[in-house]
Amino acid sequence: MYSLKIVVGSKNPVKINAAKHIFAIYFPDHEIDCQGVDAPSNVPDQPIGEEQTRIGAQNRVAFCKDTYKAHYYCAMEGGAEQFSYGAATFAYVVINNGSEQSVGRSSNLPLPQVLYNALLNGEELGDVMDKAFNTQNIKQKGGAIGLLTNNHATRESTYTQALTLAMAPFLHPALYNK
Repeated sequence: MYSLKIVVGSKNPVKINAAKHIFAIYFPDHEIDCQGVDAPSNVPDQPIGEEQTRIGAQNRVAFCKDTYKAHYYCAMEGGAEQFSYGAATFAYVVINNGSEQSVGRSSNLPLPQVLYNALLNGEELGDVMDKAFNTQNIKQKGGAIGLLTNNHATRESTYTQALTLAMAPFLHPALYNK
């Protein structure tokens, strides 16, 4: 059995588990060696806006690629934005195989305006959710997504979906490199 080494730009078990799950699906004949590392995002702890969020994930992958040797590098960065239709949280995901890179994005989770306003005041979403729902360290569990959907979706399931879609260019390189 071949071993596939994946480096995830976070030590958060939710992110590591999402990455391991995706690579196990796409590479069923490989042993998946998936490790999380501290990787700086070089954006605020709570990114606001799509661009800041995407750049955070890209920075984490760049750090991993420059610092570690692996078959794939990936990162997930959660952010929030005030859209014309209301506040929402989402994540950007980045996957890199050493030569090619794919950027993906999760779906939006509508956020109550009062919670989004707390983010604008410098708080992190996980902390805001812990206060609102009387939980502890929810960001390493189901996240805001789990709390606001009554656990019908979770932070991990959202990352898993976004990573699944971001794998497409690696599965069909001839089409994507035309």
